[in-house]
Amino acid sequence: MYNNKKVVLTIEARMGSSRLPGKVLMPLAGKPALERIIERVKKSKYVDQVVVATTVDKRDNPIVELTNRLGINYYKGSEEDVLKRVLEAARSARADIIVEITGDCPLVDWRLINRGVEELFEKSLDYSANNIEFSYPDGFDVRVFPTKILEKVDKLTDDPIDRVHVTYYIYNHPEQFKIYNWVAPKEHYWSDIRLTLDEKADYELLNSIFERLLPHDEDFSVGDVINLLKKNPELLDVNKYVKAKNPQEG
Repeated sequence: MYNNKKVVLTIEARMGSSRLPGKVLMPLAGKPALERIIERVKKSKYVDQVVVATTVDKRDNPIVELTNRLGINYYKGSEEDVLKRVLEAARSARADIIVEITGDCPLVDWRLINRGVEELFEKSLDYSANNIEFSYPDGFDVRVFPTKILEKVDKLTDDPIDRVHVTYYIYNHPEQFKIYNWVAPKEHYWSDIRLTLDEKADYELLNSIFERLLPHDEDFSVGDVINLLKKNPELLDVNKYVKAKNPQEG
C-alpha cells in the first residue's frame, strides 16, 4: 500500500510475438525471461501484487503454468486489445494504482518502480513515466497511473494504436491529463541503446548481461548494467543494428 492505495504491477506477456515468438519464456542465465522480470519487480516496496496479463490464446498456456509455479496471479484477456487486457487484469486484483511493465523488459529495476510511484503521488499526477522521452536505456520503462485514469481512456478511444499501446492516448493528450516524464540522473543517462527483448540479437545481449552480473549481485541495478556496458562496449555490437518498432507497427 502507498497512501492507502493498492498498487498492482501488471506484466504484459504472450507467446505470439511477431519478431521473436516465445521470447517471454526464453532463458536468461537459466530462468525464463518472465521469471526474471517477476523476481526483479517483486522487490519494490510499493508493489502489493503482481498480475501477469496474458491472453486467451492456447499458445499462452505455458505462461499460465509458469505463474502457477511461482504463485503469481494471472489474467487471460484479449490478444489485440492490450489496453482492455491490462485494465481487466488490474480490476481482477482490485488495483487502485497500476504499474505497467511489458514482458520485453527483463532488466526492469525495482528502484525505478519505486520512483515512478513516488512521483505519481508527490506531484498528484495522472501519469508518471520515464519513457515519454527516453533518458534511461530502452528496456527500463516504467509507467504508473491510477486505474480510474485507464478506465477513462478505455471509454475515450477505440483507435487500434491506443488499444495496443495501453497508455499511448494518455501521453499524446497532455491537455487532458497531468503527466510527468521523470528523467535519469546524469550517470544513468544513456538513451540511445536498446536493452529490450524484441529480436534474437537482443536476447543474446540480455543473456550476456544476466550471466555477467548475477554471480556478483542477484539484485543488480540499472547503474550496474550501465557500468558493465561502459566497461565492455563490445557487448553492444550484437544488437546495434536492430531497429525499434514504431507505435504503428503494433
